[in-house]
Amino acid sequence: MSAVPLRRNRDFVLLQAGQLLSEGGSWSASLAYPLLVLALTGSPAKAGLVSFARTLAGALLALPAGLAADRWPRKRLMIGADGVRAIAVGTLAAALLLDEASFWMIPLIGFVEGSGSALFRAAQPGALRAVVPPRQLPAATAVRTGRSAAVMLAGPPLGGALFGIARVLPFIVDAVSYTFSIVSLLAMRTPFQQPRELDVAPVRTRLAEGFRFVWSQPFVRTVALLFGIANFIGPGVLFAIVVIGRRDGLSGGEVGVLVAAFGAFVLLGSFLSPIVRRLLPVRSVLVLELWTWLGCGVFVAWPSVYVLTAGILPTALVVPSTDSVVHGLRIAMTPDRLLGRVESVWSMIALLIAPLGPLLAGLLLEAASERLTIAVFAASGLTLAIWGTLSPSIRQAPSLDDLDDEFPAAAPS
Repeated sequence: MSAVPLRRNRDFVLLQAGQLLSEGGSWSASLAYPLLVLALTGSPAKAGLVSFARTLAGALLALPAGLAADRWPRKRLMIGADGVRAIAVGTLAAALLLDEASFWMIPLIGFVEGSGSALFRAAQPGALRAVVPPRQLPAATAVRTGRSAAVMLAGPPLGGALFGIARVLPFIVDAVSYTFSIVSLLAMRTPFQQPRELDVAPVRTRLAEGFRFVWSQPFVRTVALLFGIANFIGPGVLFAIVVIGRRDGLSGGEVGVLVAAFGAFVLLGSFLSPIVRRLLPVRSVLVLELWTWLGCGVFVAWPSVYVLTAGILPTALVVPSTDSVVHGLRIAMTPDRLLGRVESVWSMIALLIAPLGPLLAGLLLEAASERLTIAVFAASGLTLAIWGTLSPSIRQAPSLDDLDDEFPAAAPS
């Protein structure tokens, strides 16, 4: 299996194709959510609350989702998660069609959609490692990042354009996209987990095992904390671009193009990722991304939404290289029977602070100045860059060259 190129790996291609369509719908809706709330209420704080609700679900439900992914068939869980998300978003679309939508429905439906995403996210690494050998995991992760970048490039402009035609259209597209994901999962032949016995240990014991593994691996522990906090910066700045752009009189489609520029550079970075991994050690790749977040601080001196967008494009360029290293190593290092729980612990740490980014951005944009809002995020980026540069765990990160030899327990049987 290790000799088969990723492009000829049938189940890998199916998995990526289904997620390409699903994430395309999600990115289309991700711009439509704040645009809808702004249209209904005119409040940036309420728009931030909806983004907060969508991402909060991932943090709160990460641990239960990880337990489920290690206990039950992962394919069934992923199909069920897509079904829940399709029904939730379809409900909002129906309410909009019937002119019955109210603000309280939007964060609630966003939370339900985020809950389905938490379950899907916990099971997905098992699916990826089931169809890709350990040595190819960094490359497979880079492909996944590139796929996400492609839909981030196309999704927001599409969502903004569809929203301009009719408010309901982005949500219809999102609901239909989950159906395509279900079809691709059903077509895959490979089991999503190795044979395993039913773990009858108490829930607390099973959860603790996942935490112990993460804490016992200094590299995994450190990058979870570092990039968990970094997840606070990215969503917050992208949300600020939406609000500031609308304040400056840009249309939904024009705002979508600004957000999509970030995705365009992530896509470009995915093509550069193999070169970066060959030329730079793991430590340099990780530290490079952390320092690039300072670019958003240029907005403080030159308050233009275009300058703010340009300031975060260097970060977008290096994100695929970072993701391929961080996620590829983590999945390779984790035993299959613990993969769901370790992924859930990682997700909980990584996502716990992420919902605060759009929420804080919304509150600051409503109560304070745009410059102060962005200055807060730039200062957070500086703190992370110093931490990562000085971290012994980052300096002693595992090598990408010997994954199969270093982590044989992680290899598929």
